[in-house]
Amino acid sequence: MMYDICNSPVSLSTQAALDHWNGMVRAFLAHSTATPTHLGAVLTSHPDFAMGHAARGLFSLMLGRAELTKTAQEAAIAAHLACANTTPSFREAAWTRALDHWLDGHPTKAVAAMEGVLTRHPEDTLTAKVSHAIRFILGDATGMRASIERVLEAHGPDHTCRGFALGCHAFALEETGAYDRAEAAGREGLTLAPDDSWGLHAVTHVYDMTARPDLGIALIEGNTGAWDHCNNFRYHVWWHKALLHMDRGQHDVALGLYDAQIRADKTDDYRDISNATSLLVRLELEGVDVGPRWEELADLAQNRTEDGCVVFADLHYMLALTGADRPEAKAAMTRRFARDAARSGEMPRRYADPGVAALAGLNAFAEGRYDAAFADLTAARPTLQTIGGSHAQRDVFDRITIDAGLRAGRYEQTEAVIADRLARRAGRPDRFTTTRLASIQEARRIPAQ
Repeated sequence: MMYDICNSPVSLSTQAALDHWNGMVRAFLAHSTATPTHLGAVLTSHPDFAMGHAARGLFSLMLGRAELTKTAQEAAIAAHLACANTTPSFREAAWTRALDHWLDGHPTKAVAAMEGVLTRHPEDTLTAKVSHAIRFILGDATGMRASIERVLEAHGPDHTCRGFALGCHAFALEETGAYDRAEAAGREGLTLAPDDSWGLHAVTHVYDMTARPDLGIALIEGNTGAWDHCNNFRYHVWWHKALLHMDRGQHDVALGLYDAQIRADKTDDYRDISNATSLLVRLELEGVDVGPRWEELADLAQNRTEDGCVVFADLHYMLALTGADRPEAKAAMTRRFARDAARSGEMPRRYADPGVAALAGLNAFAEGRYDAAFADLTAARPTLQTIGGSHAQRDVFDRITIDAGLRAGRYEQTEAVIADRLARRAGRPDRFTTTRLASIQEARRIPAQ
């Protein structure tokens, strides 16, 4: 038995394979493009390494694409065959079970399997990161924080991956509103792991949520080494930079970043689509003409109306379909949401609530039925966190809700939404808050005059 850079056991028999596995671990933690290359090399030399196959399957499911479910199923078959041909370690068997659970529609059981590994191997940064990632998809910020805090002590100063663990802690702290602690943890993590894009982005979230765009922009520009090596996660960092420029009122800069960076690669990865659609919506709500940019996104989104993997992804596909006004695709998405909501399981429950109401609200807003949009979106709002993503990502739905309320003349109810949004953002008003409250004050003045 060999041990990897997480001080955890792996059933590998050569130093070359261990080197590739360690390369994969570090690449995965850093969101590097090298992850699949290293993992492929491990599986080529050690086809009976169950954990490698399970990793391939779990990483595929994280991408939230229907066609990759088959890849994950094939990986599960390979992992079970490897387990039958060898004596897998507790860690490897648990990863295989986690993949089975997620394929069976129970991602929370997959998390439980990962947490079982961490009970035995709290120094296992890779498993901690996977647990963190699945919880992120499920919108479980409290669980993210509890999980990483449980293993932080095992990631002492001598742990190779301590910086990445601190990056996960920073993000979990930010998502649970502990902004000062998140900033400190994230910055400490970057000193230990300068290529930790997740930790960098966690601190960027802090500056977004606390309306300090100058600090966020400086952080991104001053730490390009943390994210310019990334896979498509680098587009997400560019997206954050665009949001920060919008908070400074620099809408032209944000649109320029959209063209030059955020959509430089016209992928249909849902994370890239969510970056693009939510930025265009934000710009349009500020009165910016985004031109024909919706068409490219809608062409991709209309091929995803039957995916049904992640509610967060589907709602952003719907933004593209409403932005370009694709009535047939919108209707197909609405029908599929209704079908998914009627099924049983963890994800179907999220389609039932808040998915159906949120989707209806987005459609109503696009059609100018602002009163209905406000009603539907406020109905979805209490459970919206369960669709996954971050506060910053889900904020696009709050912005649409608020503007629907303004356009419907529901000023008192809209003020309540603004106040709740402001409370989640440490009580520090951003440009959006300031302008919308001013709009309400102006609207109330006009009748009196």
